[in-house]
Amino acid sequence: MSLNSPAKANFHTHSTFCDGNNSPEEMILSAIEKGFDVLGFSGHSMYPFASTWHIAPNRHNDYVKEIRSLAEKYKEQIKIFSGFEVDFLPPLCTSFKNQFAEFKPDYLIGSVHYIMNEKGWFTVDNTPEELSNGIKNCFNGNVKAAVCTYFELQRAMLKAGGFEIWGHPDLIRKRNGILRLFDENESWYKEELQLTAKAAAKAGVIAEINTGAIARGAMDDTYPSEYFLTLIYEAGVPVCINSDAHDTKNLDCAFDRAIEKAKNAGYKELNYPGGIVIKF
Repeated sequence: MSLNSPAKANFHTHSTFCDGNNSPEEMILSAIEKGFDVLGFSGHSMYPFASTWHIAPNRHNDYVKEIRSLAEKYKEQIKIFSGFEVDFLPPLCTSFKNQFAEFKPDYLIGSVHYIMNEKGWFTVDNTPEELSNGIKNCFNGNVKAAVCTYFELQRAMLKAGGFEIWGHPDLIRKRNGILRLFDENESWYKEELQLTAKAAAKAGVIAEINTGAIARGAMDDTYPSEYFLTLIYEAGVPVCINSDAHDTKNLDCAFDRAIEKAKNAGYKELNYPGGIVIKF
């Protein structure tokens, strides 16, 4: 399925089934109004486990049923895909295809939100205070060790595979503008990015350019950074643009900026699950 610009697609969409603010139908109606051709739902999941911001284990079938029903209802106006954003959280959730096979998802997004070690765990996109406390409690305040562990988990997830879209590749940057935890120009950090871009190439996934931090005012930039995106391009990894929307108003937040970023890195098209290609 090839779509020509100004075609629009978003495969990273949350709803009230997880931590979103709008129902799936409200998100679809907004997508139609904003001129989207394709919308993919990606409810947070680490089935059969869950936190307060994941789809409850006993609601996964309800989620799939509703998305499929809405896809049929609005099929003349927009193409709807049913998927999950899956947390890589060893050993609880690692075999994505096996753990989600019963739900027959159209696609999966693989994401690392959690850093964990023998001392505990924390989420890297939490509040600045929670992130600082997590690094202090789990890594004795050693920021480099925490960041390297994050990218080690990314590479472990990419090696395990079983998903189509690689979610917000450098989410660890989300609070760096406020906390100034590390220098993104340091050689050790760039080496982590280089190793991770190579792992993505071997995994055969689509990397997303995610605008969610802009939408929520956490960072005035997309994931991945300009430097990281250049490495991803040089490694031959295809990209898509996703808003990581949690409400209707941000479904296409900063898509223009993301497109320019993709072009500057060298990309001439966007790739999505289902063989969807949008050319610039």
